[in-house]
Amino acid sequence: MSNATVQPSRPAPSRRPDSAPVKAGRGTRGRRKEAAPQFRGVVSPHTLKTPRGRVIYWIVLVTVVVGFTAAFVFPLYWMVTGALRSPEELAQMPPGFFPESLDFAVYAEAWDQLNLGQFLGNTLLYAGGALLFTLAVDVTAAYALSKLRPVLGNLVLGLMLATLMIPPMVILLPAYLTVKDLPILGWDLLNTPWAIWLPAAANGFYIFLLKRFFDSIPRELLEAAQIDGASASRILWSIVLPVSRPIIGVVSILSVVTVWKDFVWPLLVLPDSENMSISVGIASLSAQMPQNVLIAALVIASLPAIIVFFVFQRSIMAGLTAGSLKG
Repeated sequence: MSNATVQPSRPAPSRRPDSAPVKAGRGTRGRRKEAAPQFRGVVSPHTLKTPRGRVIYWIVLVTVVVGFTAAFVFPLYWMVTGALRSPEELAQMPPGFFPESLDFAVYAEAWDQLNLGQFLGNTLLYAGGALLFTLAVDVTAAYALSKLRPVLGNLVLGLMLATLMIPPMVILLPAYLTVKDLPILGWDLLNTPWAIWLPAAANGFYIFLLKRFFDSIPRELLEAAQIDGASASRILWSIVLPVSRPIIGVVSILSVVTVWKDFVWPLLVLPDSENMSISVGIASLSAQMPQNVLIAALVIASLPAIIVFFVFQRSIMAGLTAGSLKG
């Protein structure tokens, strides 16, 4: 037996399982570069932080905003100030940017000579009736397609949306023949408010907007009402309509403004001068009026729609985006 002693082997150094060897060198720098966020754009964020970059940024921003604002607002400004100019001043070349005098009596003259009171009353009647029929037809149709889910409901919705792809001028003649000789009943609806109300109620875009909002209403809420014994009509009236005020407000505003500014359809179905809308009435008398009086009449006819938009602008934008996200 040998006298040599056996040295005990040292245990290998323990390594924590959560620690991994880090390789220094190019690999680490490469991984750090890959982890850094990548900015892709015309101008880098570093350039925008420099004084020269900030100056260029604000110049471009102000130019774009002012340019687009002027392109949309200038026609409205020219219409309002054009009524305050004399016919000679309107024919002046080049035209002046500001009127030489402010004579607001031209608006009273336009009101009297063009009989705007009667035309405005007719248009209010057409717009109000179109609003009621639109809500009655489109709300119930959207509710049925969204919550009641009838057989072939998706096919019906697809056919409604397909009508949005057809230019309005293409269906103008068939719609006119339908109003002139109502199918089955055989009624002639020309020179009656029904010629405006019934076509306005059939709108696939409004039905699509309402359906998208109704789809976002939790189904559990409706099922709880069904358990309590509420019928489908009761659920629509007591639950769906109260929570759908934003989108109903949008549809109401859009339907009123559409009827208010429509020209071609009222021109065809309302040929009688006593039943003309505001746009058709002004056009029929435009050849007999001075140009500044005609522009003043256009300003008066545009005021209701402009006021409605500015008052309900926030509701319109909120209603258009409502229902787009679920959660």
